[in-house]
Amino acid sequence: MLEELRSIVQKVNAAKDLNSSLQIIVHRVRETLSTQVCSIYLLDNDINAHVLMASEGLNKAAVGHVSLEIGEGLVGLVAKYAEPINLQDASLHPSYYYLKETGEENFHAFLGVPIIHHRKVLGVLVVQHEEKRRFDEGEEAFLITLSAQLAGVISHAEATGAIAGLSPAGHKISDAIFTGISGSSGVAIGQAVVVFPYANLEQIPERKVENIEKEIEFFNNCLNAVQEDMRGLHSQLAGQVAEEERQLFDVYVRMLNDDALGNEVVERIKQGFGAQSALAHVAKEHIHTFEMMDDDYLRERSVDIRDLCGRVLFYLQEKEPVVVDYKDNTILVSDDLTPTMLVEVPKEKLTGLVSIKGSGNSHVAILARTMGVPTVMGVVDLPLNQLDGREIVLDGYKGIIISNPSEQVLSRYSDTIKEQDELIEGLEDLKDLPCETEDDYRVHLWVNTGLMSDVMNSLDQGAEGIGLFRTEVPFLLSERFPSEQEQADIYREQLEAFAPNVVTMRTLDVGGDKDLPYFPIEDENPFLGWRGIRVTLDHPEIFMAQIRAMLRASMGLENLQIMLPMISNVNEVNSAAKLIKRAYHELSQEGLKIKFPPIGVMIEVPAAVYQTRALAKLVDFVSVGSNDLTQYLLAVDRNNSRVANLYSSFHPSVLSALQYVVSQARLENKPVSICGEMAGDPGAAVLLMAMGFDVLSMNASALLKVKSVIRSVSLKSAKDLLNQVLDMDDAQSIKNAVDLELYNAGVDRLLRSSRIN
Repeated sequence: MLEELRSIVQKVNAAKDLNSSLQIIVHRVRETLSTQVCSIYLLDNDINAHVLMASEGLNKAAVGHVSLEIGEGLVGLVAKYAEPINLQDASLHPSYYYLKETGEENFHAFLGVPIIHHRKVLGVLVVQHEEKRRFDEGEEAFLITLSAQLAGVISHAEATGAIAGLSPAGHKISDAIFTGISGSSGVAIGQAVVVFPYANLEQIPERKVENIEKEIEFFNNCLNAVQEDMRGLHSQLAGQVAEEERQLFDVYVRMLNDDALGNEVVERIKQGFGAQSALAHVAKEHIHTFEMMDDDYLRERSVDIRDLCGRVLFYLQEKEPVVVDYKDNTILVSDDLTPTMLVEVPKEKLTGLVSIKGSGNSHVAILARTMGVPTVMGVVDLPLNQLDGREIVLDGYKGIIISNPSEQVLSRYSDTIKEQDELIEGLEDLKDLPCETEDDYRVHLWVNTGLMSDVMNSLDQGAEGIGLFRTEVPFLLSERFPSEQEQADIYREQLEAFAPNVVTMRTLDVGGDKDLPYFPIEDENPFLGWRGIRVTLDHPEIFMAQIRAMLRASMGLENLQIMLPMISNVNEVNSAAKLIKRAYHELSQEGLKIKFPPIGVMIEVPAAVYQTRALAKLVDFVSVGSNDLTQYLLAVDRNNSRVANLYSSFHPSVLSALQYVVSQARLENKPVSICGEMAGDPGAAVLLMAMGFDVLSMNASALLKVKSVIRSVSLKSAKDLLNQVLDMDDAQSIKNAVDLELYNAGVDRLLRSSRIN
């Protein structure tokens, strides 16, 4: 039956619409299983019922007109429990519901299996037969396998209809929601403008040429034209983002010119292939190599290569430039958004970004966050070809897109946008005020940074220090390991900008969700593999160069702290401390007068939680990385849209672990901070303050919101709330209790801005 499965799936994938897909399924299943009836019922949320959408064997007139309410009949039972039902005689089952319009009274045997996509039951696939018998295990297994394979296809076909404002049964609908991953927070309402790559590398045939020198000259001219375009985009970004981010386009220029791409194409042309053929061949080889990598960041590089080579191909094909009509309030949409697509939109017209593929680690998401553009990535079910010109709502907090928004939804999100603008204006007055509770308890608010643009924004928001400087960002934006001097220059900028306030620099944290293009890390399970301190201790030459650069950069400022990531045992701390001391003594012997900096550890893995006191004895401070700790405690990848809903910092286990870390650090009289998204959540910040965290470090955009909340509550009420929620056993109940507390404190508007309900 494997061949039949493959054949059915192939034909359904090629179908033009939902009805065609369903008709293929019922016809081929009936034929394959030699049964008398095959039908598909799909859930229509608009009428809250399962509608008979396709059938072979039942009355044709019933299709599209007969429906069963939620939970009604055997179909409703299959959907309710999301399990197959296999009956010898359906009419004897207590849930049997006779639909006279279908003419099914002659059919006794019944097998129904749920069609499930991302935990959601889309409908039920049913086969029936006159003979009183149970369908055998092979037939049941075939139907279950088929429904699982086709669920995504059916979901996509339904989504196409939803974009057009139609339910599966053809009813007019509104507020169709498509879920992705947040790339950059914020809300936008605007008109979708869909853009496509300049040229298609997949459609280039292999062709030979005779005049090789002419072909090479033509290719080099086209290559130079794209390099000039990239330099132009670099200039266009002046004043919008920091130089570090603008350097991305310089990297693109080098990618086209280095041995990996430009010269490889020339070598293939010398073998007699035309420039277009040679480019397509080389590009596809590199794209395939990157796409097969496990690491998220390296996979994203394939997007850059495809985009750049597509632009070269565009010049090779000598096409007329495509002029895109960017509307006011443009929400830019593409299958795989690239930084070049983003930068080509006039800044004053761009209000949001949507990418069918990609993640929060992509270059375009990094740029979007810096530019403050709400962004949703990885919206895999969004039917791209149907979207252009339609009004949509983009919720960058939840990572969702809403098409055909109703007046109520438009009104609610318009109010949210207005409220955010007003809130930002109102919070400006808090910038120079201390972060202290109503009963005078002081909390320190620091920021997480990675680029100079982050620093300037942080200073504008009144940040008191840097709790996490991500030193890997300069490494990620480079084509090689930056030299000690290059690193020292970057670190000096950060330290000088914040002096005399503390700057906490995390040593290189690559692997897992972050990889370097020139230092590939291949792990079967990268999040549990070679990453963080494990990499740098295995490569002391990299670690020493970075530590020396940090120490040199701190000379005369004395506001540096060094933090070690991904620590899981005391030996790692001892080994790292020895290298830091060696670097310090080397520089001292070179005549540099440098103060030895405080050293701290990041608590990010469960093992470190339960060794907090032992680790605290070895260092000067302890800092919790809430993003990774939550991810590891819950075994949830928050960038995976299939399980992202399970990720919650309010999970009882997460709160208990955090409380334990603080209590253990206190036994050694060591300060304890927390950095990550949890620290920037106004409600969570109240709990963290009550636990005893000395420093909350967050993205600059959240700083004034958190300050507003803390200034609106007392330490006593925060501790009462903490004691209350620590007795709860459900994340949603805890969140509700926190929200109620903020509501009573009169700052619930901050919740709506950070977590739209």
